[in-house]
Amino acid sequence: MFTVYVLYSKGYDKIYVGFTSDLEQRFLSHNELGKKGWTIKFRPWQIIHTESFELKSDAMKREKELKTATGRNFIWSIIKAM
Repeated sequence: MFTVYVLYSKGYDKIYVGFTSDLEQRFLSHNELGKKGWTIKFRPWQIIHTESFELKSDAMKREKELKTATGRNFIWSIIKAM
């Protein structure tokens, strides 16, 4: 099982889209354990959207879709509704 996830940093008004096979561990990495990378600069993160897929290829495809302008508009609409 693979999960596509969207993180939001309210303090910095930033979003991050990714996919993983272990959401709990990945979220911990983004928020606490990670020592390098883009997401450490904008902590703390909250998970605002997830989608599950059986196939890694389907998760990768959806992640790519969410990174397009249309996908980002979808994400910002979720944030505005919060």
